[in-house]
Amino acid sequence: MLNKDNKNMSGKSIVITGGTRGIGYGLAKKFLGKNCSVTVCGTTKESVERALQDLAPAGGRAYGAVADVSRREDVEALFATAAGSTGQVDIWVNNAGIGQENRKIWELDPAEVERVLRVNLLGVVNGTVVPFLAMRERGGGRIFNMEGLGSDGFVVDGMAVYGASKSAMSYFTRAFAHEARDSSVSIGLLSPGMVVTDLLLDSMKDGSPESVKRKKFYNIMADDVDTVAAFLCDKILASTERSPKIRWLTKTKMLSRMLLAPFRKRDLFA
Repeated sequence: MLNKDNKNMSGKSIVITGGTRGIGYGLAKKFLGKNCSVTVCGTTKESVERALQDLAPAGGRAYGAVADVSRREDVEALFATAAGSTGQVDIWVNNAGIGQENRKIWELDPAEVERVLRVNLLGVVNGTVVPFLAMRERGGGRIFNMEGLGSDGFVVDGMAVYGASKSAMSYFTRAFAHEARDSSVSIGLLSPGMVVTDLLLDSMKDGSPESVKRKKFYNIMADDVDTVAAFLCDKILASTERSPKIRWLTKTKMLSRMLLAPFRKRDLFA
């Protein structure tokens, strides 16, 4: 276990898988700023140590552990680390996920296909079952799973495996919430919309005409990590629904951005 103490703990105890970068890191920083305790995980000791060092100025109390969320035993150890450090886990956010190389599915290495599905789908299954069992026994808690491209059925060429993993994850979350409806644990979805993270930037590296077209679209619809993380953090803490869905990029907001696009110049990739 790694940790960085800053203040006396108050507020909620939160676990964020994949919290060493991207939207997960952004959420960790926002929760710490509200004096919550936060436990993040990454796949290497170096990434966890770097995240804790960078999170130190945010306040609160931060902990970290190395974990591969596709392994049930690693997720159980992560829960034990958080519970042992803070006394309990109030909120668990399944944010960990990986992208795929932007290629047709038949062009992908089978090992890459398996890795994406294991992390993005099996990782969420593990990251829902493990905290649910402990929270149910304790008498309450909240679990949130992070949506992504494919969750709403939108199809993008070259992203079939990633999109399929997110589509399946969304169904799994809704089904789990339904099966757990008589428990005291809420299971919900987070929809961050399009966020400029390493995952998105990696998908734009090939310089293809398709990626250039997507870049124009993202400059209309996407947002920076800090903006989205602040919104999600507040909504998560305030949530009281049984199976909430917290959405940043609503249909109304999308329509407004399309209408304003000719007059609003943005370059999120500068």
